[in-house]
Amino acid sequence: MTGVEQTAGRAAGAGPVLLGVRHHGPGSARAVRSALEEVRPRVVLIEGPPEADALIPLAADEEMRPPVALLAHAVDEPGHSAFWPLAEFSPEWIALQWALEHHVPARFIDLPATHTLAWGRQDDEVATEGERPPPAGTAPDGDTGPGPAGLRIDPLGVLADAAGYDDPERWWEDVVEHRGAGEGDALAPFTALEEAMSALRETYGSGGHDRDRVREAYMRLQVRAAQREFEDGVAVVCGAWHVPALRQKTTVAADKALLKGLPKVRTDMTWVPWTHRRLARTSGYGAGIDSPGWYGHLFSAPDRPVERWLTKVAGLLRAEDRIVSSAHVIEAVRLAETLAAMRGRPLPGLSETTDAVRAVMCEGSDVPLALIRDRLVVGDELGEVPPSAPAVPLQRDLTRLQRRLRLKPEALERELELDLRKENDAARSRLLHRLRLLGIAWGEPAASRGSTGTFRETWRLRWEPELSVRVAEAGVWGTTVLSAATAKAEADAVGAEGLAGVTGLAERCLLAELPDALPTVMRILADRAALDTDVAHLAQALPALVRSLRYGDVRGTDTAALAEVAAGLAERVFVGLPPACAGLDADAAEEMRDHVDAVHGAVALLGDAPAAGHGQLRGRWQSVLRVLSGRDTVPGVIRGRAVRLLLDDGQLAQDEAALLMGLVLSPGTPPADAAAWIEGFVGGGSGGGMLLVHDERLLGLVDAWLTGVPAEAFTDVLPLLRRTFSAYEPGVRRTLGELVRRGPGTGGGATAAGTATPGFAADFDTERADAVLPVVRLLLGLDDMDDNTEDNNLAGVTG
Repeated sequence: MTGVEQTAGRAAGAGPVLLGVRHHGPGSARAVRSALEEVRPRVVLIEGPPEADALIPLAADEEMRPPVALLAHAVDEPGHSAFWPLAEFSPEWIALQWALEHHVPARFIDLPATHTLAWGRQDDEVATEGERPPPAGTAPDGDTGPGPAGLRIDPLGVLADAAGYDDPERWWEDVVEHRGAGEGDALAPFTALEEAMSALRETYGSGGHDRDRVREAYMRLQVRAAQREFEDGVAVVCGAWHVPALRQKTTVAADKALLKGLPKVRTDMTWVPWTHRRLARTSGYGAGIDSPGWYGHLFSAPDRPVERWLTKVAGLLRAEDRIVSSAHVIEAVRLAETLAAMRGRPLPGLSETTDAVRAVMCEGSDVPLALIRDRLVVGDELGEVPPSAPAVPLQRDLTRLQRRLRLKPEALERELELDLRKENDAARSRLLHRLRLLGIAWGEPAASRGSTGTFRETWRLRWEPELSVRVAEAGVWGTTVLSAATAKAEADAVGAEGLAGVTGLAERCLLAELPDALPTVMRILADRAALDTDVAHLAQALPALVRSLRYGDVRGTDTAALAEVAAGLAERVFVGLPPACAGLDADAAEEMRDHVDAVHGAVALLGDAPAAGHGQLRGRWQSVLRVLSGRDTVPGVIRGRAVRLLLDDGQLAQDEAALLMGLVLSPGTPPADAAAWIEGFVGGGSGGGMLLVHDERLLGLVDAWLTGVPAEAFTDVLPLLRRTFSAYEPGVRRTLGELVRRGPGTGGGATAAGTATPGFAADFDTERADAVLPVVRLLLGLDDMDDNTEDNNLAGVTG
């Protein structure tokens, strides 16, 4: 009996109709629809977790739009989960839609998720190396197990190799996607595929994977139960790899024996949005297709798929300001068809259209092809699920906030600019910060291209399907985003190991506006600060606290308690810093120099006003800097930076700075110590290059010292000096080189000390200053104002 006769006999009443498919295959999806229309079964059985049977009616909801996925997660450990993705071109989705449209019962018959997740938990516990097993329902063609010697076989790859193809995707397109769906006999494609899989199973068996046998035993039991209920009106849609096993004659007792003693875990299941990116193999989910966007196009195009595809490509390239005309599209279609004929293919596939686009539309460049693959071949399609789908309370609250704030989740990455002075933008900022605190990284802060003030934020948003798992996982902290973020912040504060971690958490609580969590965080912060005696830790923690104080003005947050802790922390830094800087080696001195910079910036933000009765912090800090600048036991890099900070704050006159530099660069100072002082004074991104450009006295001192360094010591100080001066902008380096080449005294100026250094004099040069006044008036528009004033006065007189 031939395969066609066997299929006809089964359709007439000899047993269930087994429709073996490729998961996410548009050709299989079309064939399944044609087969169901011809067979008209009384029940449709689908490979998938049976816990999802109650969710099947939601597939008919108007707000359900694939790609979507069934998500199962352990109740006591939401992060432990598995997905069963479905696209609009997935055969399983088509089977569901057909059953719902024809009011035919549909059921999932794969091994229950309660066992699948328990197995996955065991894998996580024992796996130490290599790739972990993929979740059930996410691997191609029925989750094929490893073949001989532990190798995982790819059924399509084996069949393609037997047919002389080096690419399974190209073979599948030729034999399935580029042919009619069972013309004359809707079941013929499934018969041919079953025969091929039977031959593979005879050669490879189950691949030595016991779990395939367990899954297939459970599916056979479900098929038998459906046959008892519906007799011969049973159609089964499953991975083609499983069809020979479901056709196999076994006893009920033997199948039940395979299922005895399986591990269990309590699970919940729902629908979640999915993306085309997560359907691609490159995403790590191994869903079985490299080009979901291309397959979606093949499934949805009513006719002329190549012409329609190349038109899409042209539209994308035009949107990116590339010159692509209708003539390009016509020529690309001709080239793709010619390539298909030369390669012996029935129709142009993705490789032919890609080659045609490269040659005709991209002028041979692969750079635009990367964009085409990202946007079209893979795509940014994001599915939707109806609000009635089961969800944890936290997910429902998040969905409500997303709608109220008009923040729609999108698969395509986009930037969001927020002005915190606006109520809606401030609420968006709070939501994104709270989600980040919960580990739900929907948005990531980005550098703002506009104002750098505290009232503006820039976020980079992108919704990934696995964030649904993170939401479920975060549901243990609370039923709303606010309550969950508050509880999580309090727990993080208690479990924080270092002072810097608590200060960073305090900053995040202010950004997320968590008033109930802040007292707990501040209490723990005060306790940790009181017990921590490491000045480096205190100096590292202070800037985060001071930055947090700035948010009170914009966000309306009470930061009085934070200001008190920050002021106390600053006082402890002031007291402990000088002794902590004594006797440091080169690496420790560099690190402490960075801490000094951070504390200086923090004190500047705190301001001169008394904070919680601790006095004038700025004056206290300047006293500390004076101590550091004059203490010989302090490394040169820190002394030089202290002098520079005092000079910048106007607490040190130019003459005093020049005197200190002259003392340090005197012949009695070891060259290495002098070089370190110079790095602290003019290095480390402090803008020291411009200081040397505008104060040639200091430049002359450095130049004179450098030329006097002994030859035997020059090689020791050269790396340090190179690091210092290489950080300057190219223009600054060129100017310094020109000043050194020209030499002092050639510019005709005089310094305050009476020397002939150009660019400096005891008094202002009024003649040179007057020369720029016309330009200043023009820039400020003062000339126009004067003209208007004269016109108005004249009009008043004549009137």
